[in-house]
Amino acid sequence: MNPFSTLTELSAALARREVSALELAELYLARIARANAKLNAFVAVDDEIARRHARACDERRASGLTLGPLDGVPIALKDLLQIEGRVTTVGSAPWRDRRSTITAPVVERLLAAGMVPLGKTQMVEFAFGTWGTNPHLGTPWNPWDLATHRVPGGSSSGSGVAVAAGLAPAAIGSDTGGSVRIPAALNGITGLKTTVGLISTQGAFPLSTTLDTIGPMARSVEDAALLTAAMTDARAPAVAAPAADISGVRIALIPEDQYPIAVEPAVSAALQAAAQTLRALGARVAERRFPFDFGELSRRNGRLTAAEAYAVHRAYIEHEKLPIGPGVRARVLGGKAVGAADYIDALAYRSKACARWREWMRDTDALLTPAVPIAACPVDAVDETVAPLASFTRAGNFLDACGLALPAGFSDNGLPVGVQLLGRPFDEATLLRIGRAFQHVTDWHRRTPDLTEFSA
Repeated sequence: MNPFSTLTELSAALARREVSALELAELYLARIARANAKLNAFVAVDDEIARRHARACDERRASGLTLGPLDGVPIALKDLLQIEGRVTTVGSAPWRDRRSTITAPVVERLLAAGMVPLGKTQMVEFAFGTWGTNPHLGTPWNPWDLATHRVPGGSSSGSGVAVAAGLAPAAIGSDTGGSVRIPAALNGITGLKTTVGLISTQGAFPLSTTLDTIGPMARSVEDAALLTAAMTDARAPAVAAPAADISGVRIALIPEDQYPIAVEPAVSAALQAAAQTLRALGARVAERRFPFDFGELSRRNGRLTAAEAYAVHRAYIEHEKLPIGPGVRARVLGGKAVGAADYIDALAYRSKACARWREWMRDTDALLTPAVPIAACPVDAVDETVAPLASFTRAGNFLDACGLALPAGFSDNGLPVGVQLLGRPFDEATLLRIGRAFQHVTDWHRRTPDLTEFSA
């Protein structure tokens, strides 16, 4: 099997008995063994647990039983998703031996669907950072340039690298300010930021209890839809498989004078090409002025995140002897100055902004923007005091939008760039519909990095 196959392709191969679940597990475990020392996508891999789950799937299938389309397909999990008895580092070196006492419902749902867990993926410490760097546990290596260590995007850095490099067919990430969409864009894969409440965050170690969401990172929109349906909370609206017809769908473009940051020419070209593709598919794509300042929403999102992160980590974040990354420590401590009245005001402002967003979206089905303003830069060029990669993504979290990152092109030096769709709360189905139509006529999501040095 091709390790860059989609979940739907792997599912079909399993159903036709062309491959067994154990053979799939061995394929990805072998690739991890060969490549992870360089790429650092996984913080922990348990080969025997993966094999046990795979064998159980094969036994079910041999007896004529399956648990659904994901039964026997491998999955990687961001290392803030807790599994009882297993280490959950949340990207922090002091927590290398911290064992969880609970299992996150999202993990339970994936296992109930028959998925085979390969292991836990690296992440930015405490999920608080967009570059994808981690000074103590190591920064995953963006697989599109094996000569230069480039940022993978964060905070779901390892998940993005694992999927892009074919170490896993899909992974789960979390998104508080862009942490699914940013690494998806920088690694050339598909990432869905879900609406708060669609997928349970219980058992996912928190960054911001107000803004945290869980979402899939996969090769295709169809795969993202499959995973979302499997993870969706029983009380939330169902997410159906996306159709491909988008005739008459209304898509807004913001004028460039409203951009919060200058974007690289490749990003601008990818956005314009994506808009033209969607027009050719029958969508009504037109410029429309955005009723908010992206920069202001980004700052407010960061301030609210910092306040809630400080509440979570205040007992130890100032202990200088603990090996906590200086950038993350500074960001968390930024929330210390947010008083109770300021925090209440921030929540009230957000509530009004969310209502205004819903009203503005009455005449629009989706907003199309760049996902990130630049392609992946070298790790040694990172400035931890700024977050340009979140310039277009944080607004989606603050406004409680759903968001979909799609690979849409490459920079002049062969690095992926992506576009983002933002939609109404709980309207993931519309974004998935648009995304599937886009991927039906483009092949950006089919492009893969040259990793022949890791081949068997």
